Amino acid sequence: MDIDEIVETFELLEPGEERYRFLIDLGKDLPGMPDADKTDDHIVRGCLSRVWMTASVHGAPARLALVADSDAFIVRGLIAIVLALFDGHTPAEILATDADAVFARLGLEQHLSMGRRNGLHSMVQRVRLLAAEAAPGV
Repeated sequence: MDIDEIVETFELLEPGEERYRFLIDLGKDLPGMPDADKTDDHIVRGCLSRVWMTASVHGAPARLALVADSDAFIVRGLIAIVLALFDGHTPAEILATDADAVFARLGLEQHLSMGRRNGLHSMVQRVRLLAAEAAPGV
């Protein structure tokens, strides 16, 4: 599901329980990550739950292929949103994306605890770091 489809679905759902259920469903659909990649090197710092994230670069122009996982269902749903926003994009596109504007459209700031919001922002920072590492000077 791409980010526009997620936003459209969120807009149709009632704030609260319906959106949480949708987030959990997004998390259930998230492909897993190999256990070998669930290392301290791939941990996203600043998340309440454990979150791992890796990236590989493919193609010309270079595009990031992101893989992430968590030990918590709701966080897996947040990861699905982050991946829908950034996966498959060039480092320049990633660094130019206003994730906060997308999260505002989804109303995430209103419905997540401070800890979850901080974790979401930590995931975005990790994606930006991976993008910057993939294309220095962008």
